[in-house]
Order: sequence, then C-alpha cells, then structure tokens
Amino acid sequence: MSDDQAAAMGRLKDKAPQAAELLRQLANANRLLILCHIAAEERSVGQLEADLGIKQPALSQQLAELRQYGLVKTRRQSRSIYYSIADDRAQAVMGMLYEIFCGDGEAIAARAQHPAGASVRTADASARPRGDAAQFARVTPVARR
Repeated sequence: MSDDQAAAMGRLKDKAPQAAELLRQLANANRLLILCHIAAEERSVGQLEADLGIKQPALSQQLAELRQYGLVKTRRQSRSIYYSIADDRAQAVMGMLYEIFCGDGEAIAARAQHPAGASVRTADASARPRGDAAQFARVTPVARR
C-alpha cells in the first residue's frame, strides 16, 4: 500500500462513524421524505404536515431528531417555524437520491459508465445541434496529481 493509499485509508477509518450516523439518520422513511421535501426550499411544519401526510406528533419527533443531529436548521417567522437543510453532506446525498429515484436515470447511467477521474466535455454552444438532435460528449481522462 502506498503512502497516499495509507493516508486515504486513515481518513476513511476516521470518517466512517460519521458516515454511518448520517446513513442511520437517512434510513428512516419519514426523515428521508422530510429531507427530500426541504432540499429544494424551506418549509413550515404546517406545509410539511399537509404535503407529506405525516401527523404533527410524528413529524415533530422526526424533525427533533434531524435537528439534534444538525441536519436541519430552523427559522422563525411570526408564529411559524421553517425548516431547511443545514448540512452540505445531507444536501448532496439528497440530490443524489433524488437523481437516482426521482430523476430520469440518464445521469446516473452516464456516471456509472464513466470511470472516476474522467471529465465529460461537450462541444461549444455554437456547434451544438438544435432541437431534439442527440448531443454527444467526449470523455477525457483527467491527469491525477
């Protein structure tokens, strides 16, 4: 194992408990729904209850857990409390989950086919086809440092 690989393994071991806790928080369907719903924009408790169909006591319990772990933040406006995502890691995971489960799947398939460290470049805007014509990308390996 090279020094770089050993250092990466050390970072992985240090961060594994944090990753496991984040995944534990996301493993509850109601918390996942809440985070998905507030990933796009902040919502009040009343909006969350109406939109998600989660009754207020259960909603409050899940929001308290998300707050305790620092995944959501609150903002008070008059008598309403608004929730939004507070953790960039959770925001990134929610984006990826949305892409996988709610998106069209093309971006995930493209990512799976391109190796890590490769960049996808498209032709400049003036050369792009118009209308519904297919657009192709050139995959170029990125030099590793």
